[in-house]
Amino acid sequence: MTKRTIRIGNAGGYWGDDPTALRRQLAGGPLDYVSIDYLAEITMSILQKQRQADPQLGYAGDFVTQLRDCLPLALERGTRIVTNAGGINPVALGRRLIALARELGLDLKVGVVHGDDIAAQLPALLAGGERFAHMETGAPLAPHLGRVLSANVYFGAEPVVRALAEGCQVIVTGRVTDTGITLAPLIHEFGWDMADWDRMAAGVVAGHIIECGCQASGGNLTDWDDVPSYRNMGYPIVEVEADGAFTVTKHPRTGGLVSLKSVKEQLVYEMGDPACYISPDGVARFDTIQLAEAGRNRVRVWGVQGLPAPETLKVSLTIADGWKATGELLVSGPDVRRKANVIAAALWRRLEDLDSRCEATHASLVGDDAAWPPALRGAEPREILLRLGVRDHDRARVETFGVQLPALILAGPPGLAVTGGRPKPAPVVAYWPALLRREHAPARVLTLDTAGAERSWEVPFPHRGAGAPPPPRRPRRARPAPPAPGRTRRVLLRDLAYARSGDKGDTCNIGVLARSPAIYAWLLANLTAARVRAFFKGRVRGRVVRHELDNLQALNFLLEEALGGGGTVSLLIDPQGKTFAQALLQLPLEVPASLLKSR
Repeated sequence: MTKRTIRIGNAGGYWGDDPTALRRQLAGGPLDYVSIDYLAEITMSILQKQRQADPQLGYAGDFVTQLRDCLPLALERGTRIVTNAGGINPVALGRRLIALARELGLDLKVGVVHGDDIAAQLPALLAGGERFAHMETGAPLAPHLGRVLSANVYFGAEPVVRALAEGCQVIVTGRVTDTGITLAPLIHEFGWDMADWDRMAAGVVAGHIIECGCQASGGNLTDWDDVPSYRNMGYPIVEVEADGAFTVTKHPRTGGLVSLKSVKEQLVYEMGDPACYISPDGVARFDTIQLAEAGRNRVRVWGVQGLPAPETLKVSLTIADGWKATGELLVSGPDVRRKANVIAAALWRRLEDLDSRCEATHASLVGDDAAWPPALRGAEPREILLRLGVRDHDRARVETFGVQLPALILAGPPGLAVTGGRPKPAPVVAYWPALLRREHAPARVLTLDTAGAERSWEVPFPHRGAGAPPPPRRPRRARPAPPAPGRTRRVLLRDLAYARSGDKGDTCNIGVLARSPAIYAWLLANLTAARVRAFFKGRVRGRVVRHELDNLQALNFLLEEALGGGGTVSLLIDPQGKTFAQALLQLPLEVPASLLKSR
C-alpha cells in the first residue's frame, strides 16, 4: 500500500556541517528518510587532493563517524539514509560502511551509486566528438586534457531509485545532485513516472529547499532577529504527498524558524533563470511555485510545474591550474588604509624587481569592507587584517611571494604585526563545468551486505523528453500599481526587502524578495540590473542580468565575473558570494513615504 505522506529530513548541507545533526534528526521524531548533501563544487577539489595522497580516500570521512554513532538508531527506527558522501570514491565508502556494521554487530545492506567518474574515458569521448566546452567561457577541453585531475558526471535520481528498490538501508553515491537524493525516495515510494515532469519538478524543488540544511529553517535569514533561538537548530523536513505538494517543517522543540521568509530565501539561493532550473531529472519552473503559511513552523508548497529533462548531463571536471598562496599582516592606525596600500604596492613592485610578478594578485583590507563594494566604505578603522594573495602557473614565483611577504614587517610603515608563518604554495585545482550527452554516462549500482553478498547493475539515463513542446512563456500575474509620486523618504533596500546570495562558478546570484506586493511593484520599476551593477562597481566585471518572479515577489540578479574566477581559483576573501546579498541590502534608496506603510 502506497504511503500518503513521505517525511524526508535533511541532516547536512555541506561537508563540515554539524556532525550531530543526523542523530538529532533521527531522535527528534519519525522520518522515513534522511538525506545529507556533502558535495559542493569546491568539495570535489578537496576530495581529489585526498585521493591523490591516498587512493583509499576521496569520500567524506565524517559520514563514517556519524554512522558509528547513529546506525543502530537508524535501523531501529526504520529510517533509510541517502547521501552523496561517496564523493569521488563511493565504492570505498560503501565497503567501509559494511566493515563498520560488522564491527557493530549489525545487519546492513548498502547501495553504492558509482560510474560518474569518466576521467579515463575522456580521450575516447573527445575523439568521438564531445567537446566538454567550459560552460562559462566556451573554451574547449582538449588543449587542457593533460591537466585533468577528475571528471564526474552529475547523476540524477534514477540509480538511487534502483538501490532503494533492492532494499538498501543506506545509499552512498558519488556525484548525484543534491536534489536527486531527495527526489529518489519519492519516485520509489509513490511510483512516480519519471516523465511526469510536474512531479519531477516538485521533488526537485523539495530537494532544493532542504539541501542546504538550516538555511531553510532559520539559518542565514536576513531578519535574523526573528529566529527565536540559534541553539539546537532544527534541520528542515519535507512532508511530501503523492501529488507532489509538500510541507516544509522541522522537529518540535528545536531552534530555528520555518517561515515564508526562510523558505523563500532558500528558494532563490544559487538560482539562475527561475523559469529553467535544470536538473538531470527534469526542469523545475521556480516561477510557478506557490507557498503559504500552514501553521507554526510549517510552510505549504504546491503548484510546481516542470519541463522535460535535458538531453545532456552536467560534468564536473577539475584541472591542475597552477599555484597560489595567501598571507596576512595586521596593520594598525593611524592612516590604516594608506599604510595597507603602501605595503601592497611595495610587495608587488618587489616581486616585479625579482622577475616574480604573478599572473594574479589581490589585496584585501579585511575589516574595511573587503567583501563589500567600495560604495559602502565607511569611517577608517583603527586596525585591519591586510590579506595578500597571488596565483601563478610557475611555482617558483609563488614561493618568492611567500619569502618576500614577511620581509615587509621590518621594512614598512609602523604598526605592523605578524599573524602567521611564511605563506606556502598550494596547488590550484580549478573547476571546469561542461556537458555530455546522456547516452555516454550510464550509472552503476552496487549492493553490499554484511553477509558478503554483492550485486551490480548498469542504470542508463534515457532521454524521455523527445518531441517535447517549447517551454511556455513565463506566467505573469497581476501586479499592483506603484505608489503615486509624493513625499519621499530615504531608506535602505533592507527596509523594503530581504535577500540571499550564492555562487555558480564566477557568477554570483542575489535573490531579492519584496516585503509587500506594493514594494515589489516599486522594485520592478526601480531596482534595475544597471542600478545593481553600478552599486557593485569595482567588484563586478561582467554583465548583471535580472529575472522576475511574480509568484515569490522576487527579483533574481546574476552578477557575472564577480567572484575572481570563483571557487578554488579565486583570491577573494569571499569567493562564493555569500556576503553580496547583505551588501546590496545596504543600497540607499529614495522611495515614496506611502510605500513604507505596506510592509
